[in-house]
Amino acid sequence: MCGICGELRFDGATPDLGSIGRMSAQLARRGPDHAGSYSDGPLAFGHRRLSIIDLSPSANQPMVDAALQLALVFNGTIYNYRELRTELLALGYTFFSEGDSEVILKAYHAWGERCVERFYGMFAFAIWDQRQRQLFLARDRFGIKPLYLAQDGARLRFASSLPALLAGGGVDTRLDPVALHHHFTLHTVVPAPRTVLAGVRKLPPATTMTVAADGRTTQRVYWALDATRAAKPPTEDEWLDATHAALLRALERRRLAADVPVGVLLSGGLDSSLLVGLLADHVSDLQTFSIGFEGVGAGTEKADEFEFSDLIAQQFQTRHHKHLITNAEVLARLPGGHRSDDRTVDEP
Repeated sequence: MCGICGELRFDGATPDLGSIGRMSAQLARRGPDHAGSYSDGPLAFGHRRLSIIDLSPSANQPMVDAALQLALVFNGTIYNYRELRTELLALGYTFFSEGDSEVILKAYHAWGERCVERFYGMFAFAIWDQRQRQLFLARDRFGIKPLYLAQDGARLRFASSLPALLAGGGVDTRLDPVALHHHFTLHTVVPAPRTVLAGVRKLPPATTMTVAADGRTTQRVYWALDATRAAKPPTEDEWLDATHAALLRALERRRLAADVPVGVLLSGGLDSSLLVGLLADHVSDLQTFSIGFEGVGAGTEKADEFEFSDLIAQQFQTRHHKHLITNAEVLARLPGGHRSDDRTVDEP
């Protein structure tokens, strides 16, 4: 997880670097390993890095490719970056880093806005094209990684979180009544592009947006789920085999793309237990983590699932870590919460 933010001015003014700094500071918890910024004419970027692939400084962001005249801020992981890197090398591109971030830059230069169709992963990124003087924004197929936008006649701002966007200032914070209706009727879900705030929108999943320096904006949906039925429906055994193969492919080729140890947040439920079972044969010294909360009194519902996660950890011989979080710790981390010494604690 990383944090990205930026501003593109349409009115000839320079970006508000103070706002970029405030947004970046709000994103610090998303990326504790490095903080960077970049500006070029009407455009400014901020980035907070959590190092997962290529832990060296050469993969720090904002990443600038001087030869291609492109700059990038990126949050996420491109699982098939090694295959794409090989393809780009064959096209004559050279690389100064070993990670997936630079692959995005080269892929954009090689294939333009359609580069996203080649990416398997979870991502939200922004590319500034110095030659074309335009900003390119993209979000993964299912919208796993967030990207919030605030645009008016003078500028576009974006950030990985709503609090970060608000920290930049100048956002219309009136409630959007349609979004509020969605929030209360769809179990707190507000479908993109709306948010609960009138002045903030989300880039929809599987969508790219190109913004020129004069404010002209175009959007393109690059993927949609093919939910059509096969002419000859598979048998139950064929479905099971296909599902098993797809899960293994996702784990082996994609989600194991990391230069840090791999672990699983294990609740003991079906999803996380399935992941542990599949990974146990592919990852040596697999680490699992379970989190529980202190109950609120006798006779109340348990607030942890340790009895189930312990069984899975034992079955697959993982290196298991259990963390019990007390009510006092929870309260101290809430906005406006206090520790026992009455010092205000920042939200997590």
